[in-house]
Amino acid sequence: MVLPALLLWLAPWWVVSFGQDGASSVSKVGTTAAPFLEIPVGARATAMGNAFVANANDVTSLFWNPSFMALLPQREAIFSHSNWIAEMSFDYAALGVPLGDFGALGLSFTSLSMEDMVVRTVERPEGTGEMFGAGSFAIGVHYARTLSDWFAIGFTVKYIDERIWHMKATAFALDVGTVFTTDLFNGFRIGATLTNFGTTMQLSGRDTRTFHRIDPNKVGSNDRIPENIEVDSWNLPMSIQFGVAADLVKSENLLLTVAADALHPADNYESVNAGAELGLFNTFFVRAGAHSLFLVDGEGGLSAGAGVLADLFGGGVKASFDYGYTDFGRLSAVHVFAVGLQF
Repeated sequence: MVLPALLLWLAPWWVVSFGQDGASSVSKVGTTAAPFLEIPVGARATAMGNAFVANANDVTSLFWNPSFMALLPQREAIFSHSNWIAEMSFDYAALGVPLGDFGALGLSFTSLSMEDMVVRTVERPEGTGEMFGAGSFAIGVHYARTLSDWFAIGFTVKYIDERIWHMKATAFALDVGTVFTTDLFNGFRIGATLTNFGTTMQLSGRDTRTFHRIDPNKVGSNDRIPENIEVDSWNLPMSIQFGVAADLVKSENLLLTVAADALHPADNYESVNAGAELGLFNTFFVRAGAHSLFLVDGEGGLSAGAGVLADLFGGGVKASFDYGYTDFGRLSAVHVFAVGLQF
């Protein structure tokens, strides 16, 4: 019974995966818009090497696999911050609310920002006196529900916005996630997600407006004919991920979880993430992992972190604090901090 159902469940994901456009000899790096949508969120997940598609049993599931939101035992909120590569700031906030038989609803906000920079030109290399900025954000609305004791599905609809100086691009995207829970290894879990399936993004704004002279060789020719430069539209970084997770040891005071994910992105080669988490007394946690394994020309590395979960005011209210460290090779390492609340 279990094996046929599992194969039937996985079949659509295999069809979509093998139907993706792209040869293995071409990575397609830098060919999509809104790459901030691929930045991993949450200190717990990053410490586990981003192996979280089948282990997203907290509110960061809104990013990793929205189907897990249907399994949340109570309302949960989180705020995560990291100083991202190139001195940018990456922030994530999410709220998940279980609604009983109706399922669960969630709301998330993702932001990548930078400090303003001086506008420089060839004629004025020290600056024109102007400043410019760039940033991206996404707002997600999430819904999930269990369809049986062993199967759950979740959906995300996202509004995406990217800006640089006077230019702006927007898009809408859909995420779909599923999780299949078995009776093996204290609840062996199999998860799959399709993320960032949506519209294209095309910058527009006054920075593409310029002036053209119709005939530079004719005296008196008007040199103030306005024109707009047409820019290309770009696809979102769609990705298919498949993951497995198992609790190898599960008791009242000890929990050992291992997980692994396989990634098939539209803008890079395939890779694998792997990680583990050790929990003591359901209060103290240590984590380790490795991300971007087998990625050609990747800057993957090891990751590690720790966390604390404690009762705050009693009555089932708990607070968590987590830290994650990720090595990006020749790029600077990233430190992630997250504060969560279960209520």
